[in-house]
Amino acid sequence: MSLKQNLHNLKEKYKGTKMAPAFNAIHTFLYMPNDVTHGGTHIKAADDLKRTMNMVILSLIPCLIFGMFNAGYQHYAAIDPSLRTDVLANFFTFDNLWIGIIKVLPLVIVSYAVGLGVEFIFAIIKGHEVEEGYLVTGMLVPLIVPVDTPLWMLSVAVVFGVVIGKEVFGGTGMNILNPALTIRAFLFFAYPTWMSGDKVWVYDAVNRAGTPDAISGETILGSYAQNQEVIYSTFDKFFGFIPGSVGETSTFLILLGAAFLIFTKIGSWRIIVSTFLGAAAMGMIFNQVVAADIITSSSKFYGLMSTAWWEHLMIGGLAFGAVYMATDPVTASQTNKGKWIYGFLIGFISIMIRVFNPAYPEGVFLAILLMNVFAPTIDHYVVQANVKNRLKRAKVKTA
Repeated sequence: MSLKQNLHNLKEKYKGTKMAPAFNAIHTFLYMPNDVTHGGTHIKAADDLKRTMNMVILSLIPCLIFGMFNAGYQHYAAIDPSLRTDVLANFFTFDNLWIGIIKVLPLVIVSYAVGLGVEFIFAIIKGHEVEEGYLVTGMLVPLIVPVDTPLWMLSVAVVFGVVIGKEVFGGTGMNILNPALTIRAFLFFAYPTWMSGDKVWVYDAVNRAGTPDAISGETILGSYAQNQEVIYSTFDKFFGFIPGSVGETSTFLILLGAAFLIFTKIGSWRIIVSTFLGAAAMGMIFNQVVAADIITSSSKFYGLMSTAWWEHLMIGGLAFGAVYMATDPVTASQTNKGKWIYGFLIGFISIMIRVFNPAYPEGVFLAILLMNVFAPTIDHYVVQANVKNRLKRAKVKTA
């Protein structure tokens, strides 16, 4: 008897019981649902929530694999800086990948195991189907946390994010905050010393006489914030050969993912473009402040404020947040005009927080969470403005 038939038999056996959602979820994950709607008018389309989530995960795989290589590369480059002289020759090596697998894969496994476990528990308690929303969240979380995040700490944060960030609101489609960013925010405020994001992580440096077990140094955002010399070229920044969270360093791969999401009509190009425009606008304003000598080089804000506006678009988590976080269809603005406003403010506020908070030079997740809260308000005023314009046109026609 085939696996599909066995699962189908179990599904039928436990039909109507509390365990039914669990078996239905496993069956649906492995195979196409065989349930169809009857009667009424329905949009005929081949996509469903599971397929949509799988498309997003597919777009994230290149960032994940690249991040694994980068974790190993940053480790060896911190020990031997001469490796940075020929990045391409020293980047895609098995040693780099192996270290990345050792550190990143456990984060992915724990994220999915704990998150889906909570989803299954709530589905069984409430008696509803397991929702596929966590499929993307489970992949996003390991990509936005420091690579040395303790697994127990990640587990606690995932439980908090799924329960408080989503389930208390009714589950997938009901949450007002992005669950992945809720998890990141919990880690940031509960364990700030682990989440500072201003150090290069190095995995067990070579144990030799007189050699330390670990080496740390400023990340690229930390270097800018401390007004230190940045050793990374534009090439390194754009393609991602720089320290940072697992999935956030390669702007090139993130943009490829954005093109894929836009092509498949999953991600909103309006939000992505407007987020970059907002970040560029704020960066230009700060550049003008520096050019006008309004702020001196001795100021703690000078380093990031003097950074070229276009560099802000390539460093930190801005690109990743714009493509994969801000475009969350549940928590983002729904109207077309609202998406422009929503995205622009995310980019604008992100750079503002980045510059004025040099102790933690990254403000993307805080800006997105803030705009998640205001997204319904933005849509409300956009709709009201449209209603008023239509009423004006109606009065003109009847006059």
